[in-house]
Amino acid sequence: MANVRKIINDPVYGFITIDHPLLLAIISHPYYQRLRSIHQMAFAHLVYPGAVHTRLLHSLGAYHLMCTALQELKGKGVIITEEEELGAKIAILLHDIGHGPFSHALEHELIPGVHHEKLSLAIMQELNQQFNNQLETALAIFTNQHPKKFLHQLVSGQLDVDRMDYLNRDSFFTGVAEGVIGYDRILKMLAVHQDNLVVEEKAIYSIEKFLLSRRLMYWQVYLHKTVVAAEKMLVMIIRRAKELIAQGVRVTAATDALEYFLLHGAAKTEDRSRLLMDFCSMDDNDMAATIKNWCRHEDRVLSYLCQALVERRIMKIRLQAHPFDEAYLLQTRSEMAAAMGISEKEAAYFVFWGEASNSLYNPKNETITILYKDGQLKDISEVDHALINVKTTIPVKKYYICSFRSH
Repeated sequence: MANVRKIINDPVYGFITIDHPLLLAIISHPYYQRLRSIHQMAFAHLVYPGAVHTRLLHSLGAYHLMCTALQELKGKGVIITEEEELGAKIAILLHDIGHGPFSHALEHELIPGVHHEKLSLAIMQELNQQFNNQLETALAIFTNQHPKKFLHQLVSGQLDVDRMDYLNRDSFFTGVAEGVIGYDRILKMLAVHQDNLVVEEKAIYSIEKFLLSRRLMYWQVYLHKTVVAAEKMLVMIIRRAKELIAQGVRVTAATDALEYFLLHGAAKTEDRSRLLMDFCSMDDNDMAATIKNWCRHEDRVLSYLCQALVERRIMKIRLQAHPFDEAYLLQTRSEMAAAMGISEKEAAYFVFWGEASNSLYNPKNETITILYKDGQLKDISEVDHALINVKTTIPVKKYYICSFRSH
């Protein structure tokens, strides 16, 4: 293979180096380049105007942190072969390849019941065929089938480079300083014990800051009430479009690919490659153009929701720590129906409710293990004077009601 060395100037980390022909070929592939047109943070830019960075930029940042982590571990005597190193880099580059238009906001609406990680795996398997089975190690790492578990933990875990990059990057582009983490110190303190990723004792405070930053970013940015309301409006737009299609009303998407998924979802097809090709031809632009077109649709509910989203007339949202009284919710919906002169069923698109939750640390899911100088191992929630303790592992839940102002 010819020597390849490309550098990419990243606003967060400076120069990122691509130094392998297979990595460059994957980055150049249309399936990967599509990530340029998918916002990392969906509607966060409605609140934080700078948050318009892309999934492509995030995956390159996560790749850069993976390169740094692997170098640190090798410097501490951890045996990582060239094949494993390349596999881990490919796995992190492609970890988000399965995101569709507006990412998490529409994850279960366009293709019901299919998580983006499942789509990422399907696309990686397709690319593996296209690249003559050169992604086998990357697939083993991505699916946690590789014997060196720490490689998968770097891609997906409580302390993975994916989270490190998006916290760092999202705080950079939003200007929310609470999300800044000491990623460089954490990477230097990583170690491996019995093929699992652990962190040296000196990094305890950096880890606690990392976990706290994540919680603050969730409530201040990712679950900001205006962001949540905008995402729910988009969900309602898609649900209304699908309902109208089921009733035989003509609802046309701006692109053939989006039209197919609106009509069929992930209906079983013999041609899996074609299905993935259609999915990988969609990005935020398909959805944005479609919503603009639907602003003039004859259905009042669909057109109203689309116009409101395009013009940033976002629904008002109330959040509270305990569930809303059901009588209050139904009364609010009834009042909306009367004010707009629509049926209660239609008013369900203008007044709806739900819950949002976030946990600081979930030891049942994945653990962050601290390695002490004497060789002792402890979970981060069990260290002396731990800021992250048993109480903080309980998820924080908030209940919300979304509605437009009464007319």
